[in-house]
Amino acid sequence: MEILNDSDSTLWGLPDPAAQSAFYDAVPTKRLLAFVVDLIVTVVIAALIVPLTAFIGIFFFPVLVAVVGFAYRVVTLANASATLGMRLMGIEFRTARGERFDLGMAVLHTGLFTVWCSIGLAQVVSVVLMLTTARKQGLSDLILGTAAINRPSIY
Repeated sequence: MEILNDSDSTLWGLPDPAAQSAFYDAVPTKRLLAFVVDLIVTVVIAALIVPLTAFIGIFFFPVLVAVVGFAYRVVTLANASATLGMRLMGIEFRTARGERFDLGMAVLHTGLFTVWCSIGLAQVVSVVLMLTTARKQGLSDLILGTAAINRPSIY
């Protein structure tokens, strides 16, 4: 894999899906597996928080999981442009310029992701887009000009 630079593309910093298809190989599958890993991590963190709420958190556990999940995604995306699940799968997010996410982009992407998860049809549309677009972009990615790619090799 080469350096992220594709000057002929509208999203000039993202790899060209035709010339550098290795960056997008199996990304939708890896995103699904990363989602499962991240959900497990989020539920475990939320469960560890429940005793700190004098066990009142049990009554609003889904809300607690959503809040923990939002914070978890923002922090991990802002620091490494990938959640723990994404790191395990060898993928990361990049902006249209090919840059890693900063805090602002992490908040925007996580916010849209949260909205799509809340609206079932929007999440289905997002998954269909990941399976059919050249850069394997979901709805949030298309709106923000981002993409999940296979982590570039440093060798």
